[in-house]
Amino acid sequence: MDCYTANWNPLGDSAFYRKYELYSMDWDLKEELRDCLVAAAPYGGPIALLRNPWRKEKAASIRPVLEIYSASGLPLASLLWKSGPVVSLGWSAEEELLCVQEDGGVLVYGLHGDFRRHFSMGNEVLQNRVLDARIFHTEFGSGVAILTGAHRFTLSANVSDLKLRRMPEVPGLQGAPTCWTALCQDRVAHILLAVGPDLYLLDQSACSAVTPFGLAPGVSSFLQMAVSFTYRHLALFTDTGYIWMGTASLKEKLCEFNCNIRAPPKQMVWCSRPRSKERAVVVAWERRLMVVGDAPESIQFVLDEDSYLVPELDGVRIFSRSTHEFLHEVPVASEEIFKIASMAPGALLLEAQKEYEKESQKADEYLREIQELGQLTQAVQQCIEAAGHEHRPDMQKSLLRAASFGKCFLDRFPPDSFVRMCQDLRVLNAIRDYHIGIPLTYSQYKQLTIQVLLDRLVLRRLPLAIQICEYLRLPEVQGVSRILAHWACYKVQQKDVSDEDVARAINQKLGDTPGVSYSDIAARAYGCGRTELAIKLLEYEPRSGEQVPLLLKMKRSKLALSKAIESGDTDLVFTVLLHLKNELNRGDFFMTLRNQPMALSLYRQFCKHQELETLKDLYNQDDNHQELGSFHIRASYAAEERIEGRVAALQTAADAFYKAKNEFAAKATEDQMRLLRLQRRLEDELGGRFLDLSLHDTVTTLILGGHNKRAEQLARDFRIPDKRLWWLKLTALADLEDWEELEKFSKSKKSPIGYLPFVEICMKQHNKYEAKKYASRVGPEQKVKALLLVGDVAQAADVAIEHRNEAELSLVLSHCTGATDGATADKIQRARTQAQKK
Repeated sequence: MDCYTANWNPLGDSAFYRKYELYSMDWDLKEELRDCLVAAAPYGGPIALLRNPWRKEKAASIRPVLEIYSASGLPLASLLWKSGPVVSLGWSAEEELLCVQEDGGVLVYGLHGDFRRHFSMGNEVLQNRVLDARIFHTEFGSGVAILTGAHRFTLSANVSDLKLRRMPEVPGLQGAPTCWTALCQDRVAHILLAVGPDLYLLDQSACSAVTPFGLAPGVSSFLQMAVSFTYRHLALFTDTGYIWMGTASLKEKLCEFNCNIRAPPKQMVWCSRPRSKERAVVVAWERRLMVVGDAPESIQFVLDEDSYLVPELDGVRIFSRSTHEFLHEVPVASEEIFKIASMAPGALLLEAQKEYEKESQKADEYLREIQELGQLTQAVQQCIEAAGHEHRPDMQKSLLRAASFGKCFLDRFPPDSFVRMCQDLRVLNAIRDYHIGIPLTYSQYKQLTIQVLLDRLVLRRLPLAIQICEYLRLPEVQGVSRILAHWACYKVQQKDVSDEDVARAINQKLGDTPGVSYSDIAARAYGCGRTELAIKLLEYEPRSGEQVPLLLKMKRSKLALSKAIESGDTDLVFTVLLHLKNELNRGDFFMTLRNQPMALSLYRQFCKHQELETLKDLYNQDDNHQELGSFHIRASYAAEERIEGRVAALQTAADAFYKAKNEFAAKATEDQMRLLRLQRRLEDELGGRFLDLSLHDTVTTLILGGHNKRAEQLARDFRIPDKRLWWLKLTALADLEDWEELEKFSKSKKSPIGYLPFVEICMKQHNKYEAKKYASRVGPEQKVKALLLVGDVAQAADVAIEHRNEAELSLVLSHCTGATDGATADKIQRARTQAQKK
């Protein structure tokens, strides 16, 4: 164990720091790192180098080369830089390389050097040029902060949703600040800068002078500043050689350390572990590396060659021409197990397991000691946790064997944590491989999440990403399907391959994989300017609701209409129709509809409710006189209030019906015109309301008003049949209860409807007396029914017996009730009996 802790360095009494090698770098650097612009992505991300940047001593004819390497030094991309001078490089959270140029333009490249997009930081930056830039990360995304030649700051907190903010001016600032950085406080990005002995904080609206709490006196300048990985803490390096460490708000001081070096450091970054109370800063000069914290002493390392620091969530990566190392605080579980003379439960369990493999009885002694203290569960958990923080697979196995050994002596230890750690370490060891080059720690892996890691593996080693999904048994939507979709989105960006080949390759790889949306892949292809490829990919999309919106966006509206009609989704068809209506001129739009009968029918339905004039134009274009006539009839009542306008509209409708050879509709329309004119005349002569009444209602209204002759004349004019007229007059007179006039009417001539309706109407008005008058006049075939209506059951029985009609006898018998009609019922039964004997 003491050999294992040989690279542990104490910082004070409570923490150890260790530095171990991640990779031996085999990259062939022709220049020192100091002569390049360098950017390394966090979470074991790639390294970008821009060789031969624009310097005065370099020949102007030499073009710089942008190179991208994995963290293990394997080349990923190399391209000759053909754009303007670059001021700064940085990686976004999505592992896109942001190249900030002197003119304020930002070029975005992918992991393999593929150009993604370009955006500008504004006209002011263009006019004043860029002096310095920072790429920073917030919870909203990756941001860019710019210092211009006019000593003003401009920033965007999220380059994916570019919103430029011009920061307030610093009073009296004549030159560039000695150092500055971007902070994120209360979900808002700020700028902290140093001008001599003064610090200024720029927010959205104001510039505020700030003073670090508890700063040692005598400071005349701040030479370097560093913000922690989580943006919660800040470190300031002063010209007196002191390093002040505190909260990012500058209101609380954690510690202050005198490093006795006044030369400005090349780099200064934080080195802290999540949930750890220790706070440390790593400071690098040309050949010296120093770790300082809340302790009187520091840890110092000699740098044999030019190195670069990359702050991480739980430590610092340090790479040079030959090596790539990781410096971090030793986790508590590892410290308790491996420190010299440790009696922690995990340490005893590890020793017990080793002795067990040697078949030594000491294994039982160690194990009994742990069990007597009741710490076996804690020992197993310590070994599992420590295994996660080990980089070497042999140490991982040793610790997991110890945990497995201890589990055998526990009755109810849940296996989930052990199994999950084994799975996580297998994944971590696979991605840490030199050929993959993602040196994630366990803490970084958990913070990054497996989904993000898989997305990053897609661009490095697709088969490995799929194997990890299958090994972890992730659901299709989160695992293989998601990876294949991500791969396809990258595939469409390969512009050196034909559209046909890319579409075929994607379909062969994806097939009908559940959870994969071809429309999302097509949208990415369209975003890359490959419209034809997007259309080919949409052919594989089974959901029309996903096809159509993208086709509309690509201005392939007619194809979108065909797809919408094929789907049978009327809402989708309406969406396309309204889009086409706004996109095409009226003539082209109508011609398009003529070729699509279903779309034309749906659009007519829409126009009936929303655009009547457009509907009329459609009927005119199609020479559809029948529908045009119907349209004018509806319009005459919906739009026209004046009688003249209504009649004119009806005349137009009649003409259209004649053209359609529908004489019945034309005659009916003309009759309606005559009725309207007559109703207007009746209103003028008699008063009251006649307009818009039907013919029958008009006749009824005249009868109710006592204008019988006018009603009869109207009936003759419009050839109302006698039966219908008698019904109308009968109903009207009964409603008026004009029984005398009704009797005269019944005697005026023989009733064409018979006299049973008179009986029914009178009984409906509860006038049995009048009803009996007409019951006697009812014909023999309806006599029984009439007598029953007026309640004369006995006479109805006599008539039924006389007719010898079984149906009538049964009907009368059904109306006989109780003792009142008992004699009648007996009479009917006797008549039935006699009829049966005969």
